[in-house]
Amino acid sequence: MSCLSMPTLTRRAFLASAAAASASAVLPLHTRPSAAGIREFRLRAGPGRAQIAPEPYGQTAVWSYNDAVPGPEIRVRQGERVGIAVENALDEETTVHWHGVRVPNAMDGVPHLTQVPIAPGETFTYQFDGVDAGTFWYHPHQRSFEQVGRGLYGPLIVEEADPIQVDRDVTWVLSDWRLTNSAEMREDFGGRHDMMHNGRVGNTVTINGRVPDAFPVKKGERIRLRLINAANARIFGLEFRGHEPIVIALDGQPVAPHAPEGGMVVLGPAMRADLILDMTGDTGSRVTVTDRFYTGLEYRLVDLAYEKQPLRDKAPDWPLALPPNPLLEPDLAKAARHEVTFNGGMMGAMVMQEMAGSMGAEPSGRMGDMMGNMGSMMDMMHSGKIWFINGVAAQGHVMDPMLILEKDRSHVLAMTNATAWHHPMHLHGHSFRVISRNGEPTPHREWQDTVLMAPRERVEIAFVADNPGDWMFHCHVLEHQAAGMMGVIRVA
Repeated sequence: MSCLSMPTLTRRAFLASAAAASASAVLPLHTRPSAAGIREFRLRAGPGRAQIAPEPYGQTAVWSYNDAVPGPEIRVRQGERVGIAVENALDEETTVHWHGVRVPNAMDGVPHLTQVPIAPGETFTYQFDGVDAGTFWYHPHQRSFEQVGRGLYGPLIVEEADPIQVDRDVTWVLSDWRLTNSAEMREDFGGRHDMMHNGRVGNTVTINGRVPDAFPVKKGERIRLRLINAANARIFGLEFRGHEPIVIALDGQPVAPHAPEGGMVVLGPAMRADLILDMTGDTGSRVTVTDRFYTGLEYRLVDLAYEKQPLRDKAPDWPLALPPNPLLEPDLAKAARHEVTFNGGMMGAMVMQEMAGSMGAEPSGRMGDMMGNMGSMMDMMHSGKIWFINGVAAQGHVMDPMLILEKDRSHVLAMTNATAWHHPMHLHGHSFRVISRNGEPTPHREWQDTVLMAPRERVEIAFVADNPGDWMFHCHVLEHQAAGMMGVIRVA
């Protein structure tokens, strides 16, 4: 999908593009074990250029890790200790957040809250254990609406000690870019319109940093497809036409294998899904993967291009279930409950009034408090504070905790999206069970670290607060985060 007038690809260009996509899906990062038994990696964040749009378009100026978009795939085994030295070759400060990984608080990569930002020319080494197996990713938390939007992100895979059997283990890092007609980066980061609406949605969609044409597959092949949504704001809803993907993990955490609802794999920004994709098409055929999330804006993402020789007559019947990660099960009967309301943004006042009306003439609790403060919140929106959590708009990353959670106790966050927009809400340092939506129990009680909330939706999540420290809790539409939808949850 692009605003660019894409040229017709020649067969040579197609084959080169397919080979590049296939290679980049498994690009390793050269590492060495240290004397202390730590797997050591190096990342260099700096400016560069990348061939995002296909030739004959030129390269696009980007920011990247190790001169690659996405950054190199860091792949370790569960239980290994990791040391990642991050060099800052940018002209501004940066950090790295290890999204979804349950790291110690000092390694979480939030500027001024958990660490001093990495200054230009300096290096900071992160160390943590791969506690959970799964699909994770890394990105800056300093001015993330721009740094991520310019290309600073990469996959982090923690392999199971005994992984399930597949023919190929493939990572697709999905993202989008806002490019000009000459494939240059649009320099409108942090615009007020994006912040008040649905964020910086780009006009050019990529898989592993390239506009895709085809992904080569073989009949009878079984692929573990790891999907990572690294976009600032775009929500993906992927339909694998003629195929039946099975979801085996969400946000890195195993889930009971199941078909996605309506056949569409939905990923908000920062979310991940591991799929089992059996190649059941005919040899020599092409099958389109379509993004259908936005009604009326559907587009072809990529084709599965079947080779002429099959791998086997049909896909194997190997086990699908992943082993569980060492997460503590929340005790709902003894859990402390906390009410959280999100509001603000364009049409926010209208949605709050509508939702308050549905609760009766005198809304109580958190919603009643929000309604009482609506006038002051509208004044704050005019001054640049656009989004609110429990009536507070964040400025920077350091603020008084919005909640203080007793360590090692179970907690339920009862969240209400009193806005007109989707919000993927991310909690650092923990994974949580999604236990209900609009009062109805979820069928899979999935573990996640980022939950996508639709407008006017109520969602309950539950977890044991077992990782001490001050943790960010924010919307992962990065423009929403920058405009106030962020808070601190203290576990003590």
